[in-house]
Amino acid sequence: MVKNYFRTAVRNLLRHRFFSFINIFGLSVSMTICMGIIMLVADQMTYDLYNTKRDRIYRVTSMPIDGDGIFSDIEFATSPLPIGPELKNNYSGIEKVARLKRGFGNGWVEFDRDINIPLAGFYADPDVFDVLEYEFEYGDPKTALIEPYTVVLTKRAAEKLFEIENPVGETVKVGELGLFTITGVLKETNLKSHIVFEALASMATVNSLEAAGTYRKDMDNWHNHYNAWTYLLLEEGKDAEELQPYLTKIYENHIAPDPNPDVRKAKFDVQSLNDITPGRMLSNPIGPFLPWMFIYFLGGLAAVVMLTSCFNFTNLSIARSLTRAKEIGIRKVSGAARWQIFTQFISEAIVTALVALGLSLIFLIALRPLMLNLNFARLLKWDLEANIYVYGVFLIFAIMVGIFAGLFPAVVLSGFQPVKVLKQLGTMKVFSRIGLRKALLVAQFSLSLIFILSVIVIYNQLSLFVKADHGFDMKNNVVVRIGETKPKELKTELLQHSNIINVSASSHVPAAGSTYGEGFKQSLDEEDWLELSYYAVDEDYLDNISLTLVEGKFFDESAGESNANFVVINEAAVDAFHYGTPLEAIGQQIISQTDSTKKEIIGVIKNYNHQVLMAEIGPEALMYRPDEINMLQVKYSGDYQAAIATIESAWNKVNPSLKVDHKVFEDEIRGFYQLIFGDIVNVVGVISAIAIIISCLGLLGMATYATETRIKEISIRKVLGASNNTLILLLSKGFLKLLLLSIVIAVPSAYFLNNLWLELIAYHTTFDMTVILLGVFILLLFGILTIGSQTLRATYVNPVDNLKGE
Repeated sequence: MVKNYFRTAVRNLLRHRFFSFINIFGLSVSMTICMGIIMLVADQMTYDLYNTKRDRIYRVTSMPIDGDGIFSDIEFATSPLPIGPELKNNYSGIEKVARLKRGFGNGWVEFDRDINIPLAGFYADPDVFDVLEYEFEYGDPKTALIEPYTVVLTKRAAEKLFEIENPVGETVKVGELGLFTITGVLKETNLKSHIVFEALASMATVNSLEAAGTYRKDMDNWHNHYNAWTYLLLEEGKDAEELQPYLTKIYENHIAPDPNPDVRKAKFDVQSLNDITPGRMLSNPIGPFLPWMFIYFLGGLAAVVMLTSCFNFTNLSIARSLTRAKEIGIRKVSGAARWQIFTQFISEAIVTALVALGLSLIFLIALRPLMLNLNFARLLKWDLEANIYVYGVFLIFAIMVGIFAGLFPAVVLSGFQPVKVLKQLGTMKVFSRIGLRKALLVAQFSLSLIFILSVIVIYNQLSLFVKADHGFDMKNNVVVRIGETKPKELKTELLQHSNIINVSASSHVPAAGSTYGEGFKQSLDEEDWLELSYYAVDEDYLDNISLTLVEGKFFDESAGESNANFVVINEAAVDAFHYGTPLEAIGQQIISQTDSTKKEIIGVIKNYNHQVLMAEIGPEALMYRPDEINMLQVKYSGDYQAAIATIESAWNKVNPSLKVDHKVFEDEIRGFYQLIFGDIVNVVGVISAIAIIISCLGLLGMATYATETRIKEISIRKVLGASNNTLILLLSKGFLKLLLLSIVIAVPSAYFLNNLWLELIAYHTTFDMTVILLGVFILLLFGILTIGSQTLRATYVNPVDNLKGE
């Protein structure tokens, strides 16, 4: 029986090729998007899967709280360094602890042959190899990270640094940190870990560096929960819930008693290794991860497209119900039960979905390069590879889609009464009162228009970010990242060339999303510290990017190192400190929270976008801190390529062992906003196009069916003298009313939804009439072309051909 059902299903697909194409194409395109998301989630599920202890491993997280005990909205993946040893030494149930601390990353390995090679990694406890199950090719994992100034390399890093097979025992100089001895090399593996590194240095090194004054003391600092990740390996049979009382005691013993209201406080929680990626949204991740929020966003978009294609299937199935009514009536008279008719139509829907599955796999393979080129795909190292389990999920998903799409038509068609069908087929109507088909069409086009309007708004917002007046000049300017290269030497070399107008140094690119922050007070008697965003700059920064000095002066080269005693603030900081006017701020002193030093305000600059356009311009300081400089801004005249050649020539004289890293100033800012909004524009844009194409295919099918069922009526009207324009209007007005209704529904819905996120951005575009008119024009253009293609064909037929058989 099942075999007959599927044979009938295939026969009906072939008999109604046009409608089958609409259903299969719509389902296959929407299934491609859904399967791409399934593959993304499946890929992320493979992270840390190699670890046999993963069910017993947890990461300690921090939740900052203020002086009133109110939790911050942000949870951090990091925790204080002392919390690991405290848990291990004083609380039962924890087998081992492994901490990783930032600070060793992005160092430079120096060799005698005058070559500097970048090296990225962390400081780590000796048990890290056992907890996270990293296998050694050379060296002893039990002793590799016990002594200070020891380091373990990945196989790839060892090959990058050394020409010998086994470098254990060799030494390298890492930046200004000193000589490190290679004590191990990890095996090369394709297994995925959420922690990405090239080297792990011993945590004992941090103790030595703190004792020498190179690092500030964080090993015993309970209030710095920003720069270390703590992993706990629980004993067999222990549960994470048992850790909560211990974490509460740690807060009560080490955090809460501190009377200083200005220290950073936090409570702690744990996160399973299995829940890191995909996982909840955390700040300070140790590596790239996929938050569930992003999956829900993509899943919501895919669900909308999937619903659109399922609506098509339901619509066309019900629309074509009368053509199969006699078949159903005869089968019921012959003894077929309702469940058998129902099963037949469900089988047809499943066969359609399975054919669509095959086509969607072809689409998926063809689109793989484009999907892998998305920013988030590169960031997550997404490979888009499927295995037998993923294909099994695809198959189950296709069957479920078939059942969902075919369920309602199967219920409707299997419920036909045989007597009514066979006697009154010519006058029989399906859902004439409810207007289900019309409702589905309106829903399809409403969703399509919401997508179209959203894409226009997102694109306008991205354009606003890129083209906005940020309050500084970035034309003819190149950003050069200097690493360990001495900025003054490179600056001196660059200024010897006639096409280089100015060179300044700073710690950040303005308006590109990152900055330093530090607390300041006017006096120690004040209760609260004012958090100032700050850049480290040199004396040429103001002139190079054309900032406006409102009052006072800027840093002076003749002042030398004494510039460190001064600070330049913006107008927002003047208001925040309640100075009244910029002039009144000049000469005032503010106290640093970091080292309690006093800094004199020597200048006030006009507000400019130093962070991002998503937020209002806040209080900012410019400080003279040469140690925090990591880039130059090189202003040039004339040809860009000539300027780049000059920069490369100057760099090669100062640091010939490394390739210069340069980028156009404007591209730095554009790249930041492209990273945030670029993928959203691309993804939502593609899904919008797919949604409107599927909707138009559904409309095409409905228009085709409507004209075919009214072809004799059209012929009679033509014989009676009706003009082509009259007939086109007659056939089109019903569909045009549906399009207009979808516009009425979609425009306010899109306005409301888009304003929800626009209001979160300080400098945002508007959902104005231009957006509405453009979106409506696009919808009507596609809709009218779709309807017109069938109504024109129907009105220009020869009426004799359709009436000669009557």
